Amino acid sequence: MRARTLRRVRAARAVPVAVAVLLLGHRLVPNTPWHLGSLLEALLPWLGLAVPVLLLGALLRRSRRLAAAALLPALAWTFAFGGRLLPGGDGAYDLTVVQHNVAAQNEDPRGTARALAATGADLVAVEELMDPATAVYEQELAAAYPYRARSGTVGLWSRHPLSEVRPVDLKPSGLQVYWKRGLRVVAHTPDGEVAVYVAHLPSVRFGGLGGFTSERRDESAGKLAAVLDAEPLQRVILAGDFNSTLDDRGLAPVTSRLTAARSGFDFSWPAAFPVARIDQILCRGLTPVRTWTLPATGSDHLPVAARIRVNGPSA
Repeated sequence: MRARTLRRVRAARAVPVAVAVLLLGHRLVPNTPWHLGSLLEALLPWLGLAVPVLLLGALLRRSRRLAAAALLPALAWTFAFGGRLLPGGDGAYDLTVVQHNVAAQNEDPRGTARALAATGADLVAVEELMDPATAVYEQELAAAYPYRARSGTVGLWSRHPLSEVRPVDLKPSGLQVYWKRGLRVVAHTPDGEVAVYVAHLPSVRFGGLGGFTSERRDESAGKLAAVLDAEPLQRVILAGDFNSTLDDRGLAPVTSRLTAARSGFDFSWPAAFPVARIDQILCRGLTPVRTWTLPATGSDHLPVAARIRVNGPSA
């Protein structure tokens, strides 16, 4: 009996160590099989919930040692994510961008469009534009945003003139269905030209024995990275639904090339009870000052907004 109790104590002490290691060493978790590394990173902040559970267990056992051990993952979580709890930047900015997956099944496209128009943003990027709802968005956004561009199911509305509109091929290999979910334009802002990309990367699934199926998403991220490398303009804004968080290594080809304002967690999906921010706004040659989520619309995503500061003259 004593040996069994000792094993239980050792196991209880091992749990907080394991949680701390996962928080700080998540990149060491192999992505094969089943893309477990990406799955862990998509939900990484939620490992912090282990801390109150461990403290409760220590309280029930009246164990000071277990309580002290629970501080290890608490410190690891604070090191990894504590900075996001600090007040967001409220410094000077020049542009406001809103990103929103409006949802193909949105039953209130008119209300969603009016909510987007009311943001006063300079640029509004949307995904899952589907007819006949597209006409509703065009009608409701026209007054505030006289310039627009569209490629397949993604679009951009702008207060500033747009040019050089072209689709961006993000279609994964082997996909036979209609699939146009990338767009590139040049926005002529008062501070100069900015290349603006709108992207909707493939969905991911947790498929039981199939694991975390992110192969197509990862392939599209690689294609997007190649396009960004070839972009001639120094200033770039990328907005889109990436179908994962910025911690996910599958998005590293993109996130390693651009910068996001990471004030707060800004969980955007699902709208009813957000657990992850999969809607992103990133920059190159610009400074993202702050991001935040906006009130729910008829979509299953929350809109995400970002303030962006222009740094000097454009190249």
